[in-house]
Amino acid sequence: MRNRIFASLVALLATSAACAMLSPPLRAKNNAPFVADKGSFKIMVNGQQAGKEDFEISPNGGGGDWQAHGNAEIQTAEGTTRISGTLQFHTDGTPVRYEWSTQGAKKAGAVITFSGSVANIELRAEGKQTYSQQLTFNSPQVAILDNNLYHQYAVLAGLYDRDKGGTQSFAVLVPQELTPGTVTIDSLGNRDVDGKKYEELRVKTEDLEVDLYLDGKKLMRIVAPGSNAEIIRQ
Repeated sequence: MRNRIFASLVALLATSAACAMLSPPLRAKNNAPFVADKGSFKIMVNGQQAGKEDFEISPNGGGGDWQAHGNAEIQTAEGTTRISGTLQFHTDGTPVRYEWSTQGAKKAGAVITFSGSVANIELRAEGKQTYSQQLTFNSPQVAILDNNLYHQYAVLAGLYDRDKGGTQSFAVLVPQELTPGTVTIDSLGNRDVDGKKYEELRVKTEDLEVDLYLDGKKLMRIVAPGSNAEIIRQ
């Protein structure tokens, strides 16, 4: 997948289109442990702050659905880029609707609606006609991991079946790239970090790995050693 999921730890990627058939992921338990959470992340690259993100994950009405929303500001060579994303998903992690937008040197946005294993995308870019794209997966459960919206890793962590353990695979979609792919997650147990004990989950692509640190069910830190980047909860 050549860094598409994790390259946003260093820089924004240009929007591109891709379509693929994915092998089915392992399904999480029906009672996937999502919890209401609200906070901020500091985005660090090479020891320097490169941006920040405010986020909230909460139940969406009384029907058992959830919503995850984030607003990020990233400093780039062209100035400040602002990214917003809102994901609506069922309690088992199956996505219902995702909407994102960016404002900076370029403005763009898209709405993605999920119907079964099909994702219908309407992409809007400044000065261009609306672009429609359809992606078909082999399962309706698709994790969303968008550029520079790191709270979405908390939703991904909720899909991991702790009772089953071991390495588990999940289909993912990077919406700003229109790019599907696959990640694996493995539990490394509890780790002491700065005097606090966290659960550590390792997320891998074919050529990168990222460690997630959780306090209970809340994401506290993301470390990407290969990119010399950290996402730290404030």
